[in-house]
Amino acid sequence: MLAYLVKRVFQAIAVMLVISLVGFAIQDNLGDPLRELVGQSVSEEVRQQLRDELGLNDSFFRQYSRFLGNALQGDLGTSYFFKEPALDVILKKLPATLELVLGATLIIVGFSVPLGVYTAIKPNALLSRLIMGVSIVGISIPVFLTAILMIFVFSVELNLLPSYGRGDVVTVFGNWDTNFATLDGWAHILLPSLALASIMLPLFVRLIRAEMMEVLQSEYVKYAKAKGIRPYRIYFVHALKNTLLPVITVGGVQIGTMVAYTILTETVFQWPGMGFMFLEAVNRVDTPLIVAYLIVVGFIFVLTNTVVDLIYGLVNPTVNLARMGA
Repeated sequence: MLAYLVKRVFQAIAVMLVISLVGFAIQDNLGDPLRELVGQSVSEEVRQQLRDELGLNDSFFRQYSRFLGNALQGDLGTSYFFKEPALDVILKKLPATLELVLGATLIIVGFSVPLGVYTAIKPNALLSRLIMGVSIVGISIPVFLTAILMIFVFSVELNLLPSYGRGDVVTVFGNWDTNFATLDGWAHILLPSLALASIMLPLFVRLIRAEMMEVLQSEYVKYAKAKGIRPYRIYFVHALKNTLLPVITVGGVQIGTMVAYTILTETVFQWPGMGFMFLEAVNRVDTPLIVAYLIVVGFIFVLTNTVVDLIYGLVNPTVNLARMGA
């Protein structure tokens, strides 16, 4: 276990270095930072002086080394628009995004497991065929179209749920504003969570169904049936446990991916999270905030994958964590 943890830490550091290098390298192609700082009315002589003071005329390697040294101290630059550290701006938006991902994850887990098990147990039933047909449609429709359709149906036509914003939130744990403490917060997070979950839910239903059908053909399941064990226990205890191993692996990657997918969902629902902030930063050419966002999202992705690998080893004790791949 210790050897595996050390290996994963070094892999995570290597990945983060690559992400920081790519993020820092693309910022020169996003626009001139001086234009955002001083506008266009400043003379060229003053511009060159400011470039020297900010180190923008230094070599790429020297600029990156300075950026990396500051990043190791938690300094990812100062946002041009907010006039405060970029990391602080992201941390203020982070709770909204994480709660949106959490809501979508709860929906995915709550629906994919029973639907996947049912379609595996009764693959030829009319309801199973309907579920699989809907899953194909769900995979094919982009998330922003699903979000717009939900707003039209539930907000415009039926007037049941709000169509934008976070609603009433409650501050907990210092600076964390949560939607889960008020009914209005639940109402506001429901549609964005459903829209975000629509990306992954069909995938997990089909994955659980495929794995479950394979497990149901195994010898130990046939033996359990021959012993007279109740079908419910066979399906949801013996078979489902082994079905979840590949689901956990894929799920960890997809949960990290959902953080990136929140960009479209947050834009449609005007959800004040990191994704919506990122698009605004792109429009304003706020390069420190853009680079900081890429690094934070990359860190979340790396951390999620590491935790999922550890959970996989705990669920399946036969796996030698020290020999697992990345």
